[in-house]
Amino acid sequence: MKNILEAKCMKEMIEVTTNMYRLGWDERNGGNISYRLDKSDISDYLDVTNVIRSLPMDFDASALAGEYFIVTGSGKYFKNVASNPEESLGIFRVASSGDAIDILWGYENNSVPTSELPSHLMSHIARMSVDPANRIVMHCHATHLLAMTFTHSLDPKAFTRTLWQMCTECLVVFPEGVATIPWMIPGTTEIGEATAEKMKETRLVVWPYHGIYGCGKDMDEVFGLIETAEKAAEVYTYVQAQGGVKQAITDENLHALADAFGVTPKAGYIS
Repeated sequence: MKNILEAKCMKEMIEVTTNMYRLGWDERNGGNISYRLDKSDISDYLDVTNVIRSLPMDFDASALAGEYFIVTGSGKYFKNVASNPEESLGIFRVASSGDAIDILWGYENNSVPTSELPSHLMSHIARMSVDPANRIVMHCHATHLLAMTFTHSLDPKAFTRTLWQMCTECLVVFPEGVATIPWMIPGTTEIGEATAEKMKETRLVVWPYHGIYGCGKDMDEVFGLIETAEKAAEVYTYVQAQGGVKQAITDENLHALADAFGVTPKAGYIS
């Protein structure tokens, strides 16, 4: 077998977690990532019949039975993923019963997957129902987006329009807009269900006073989604500090932009 640390999925996880920590999005053990894999992604690196241990889950993930994932560990610091991937990450398969995971690699020293695993798997199920190519769920504490939840309306239309108006590329990158949910306790089935419901309509869901969830078909798409929204939120922060908006991208501009790039904005979000 080849060294699993040479696998493309492993290199991507290490690179993106390192970058997210560098950007200040994932302080301490804040944030988590799950990456749905094809069996072929790991079959040259792991004996997928060798289950190291199994862990029960308290929700029904039978829609993902047999699916393989690499997921960040609970309580693990993103700054340590590159130097200690065997403990910071793990690869597992969802059991055929849907109520347990079979660990195939990693989570050494009795580590376990992120406490947000229910939210991740529920979001995977939701996104796969509208986009079977979806593979990534990414959660982080992007600084300026987090700050915006204290000072800006949490109405998803208002929140989305502000982001669209802060950077011209935003409408093109996330034309379906950004969803929001009420504040909820993290790590619970309830917040997972609320997030997953929103994921049926958008790839970005804001958790007020906490952070953001993003989904997509690969690491670049999801990282780029969050990066673009966060840049717009940063611009908004500077604009407010400079005295507020004096002029901005108009609805007419947004329509022209959508036409030029062939995207369809969220219905009702532009006059």
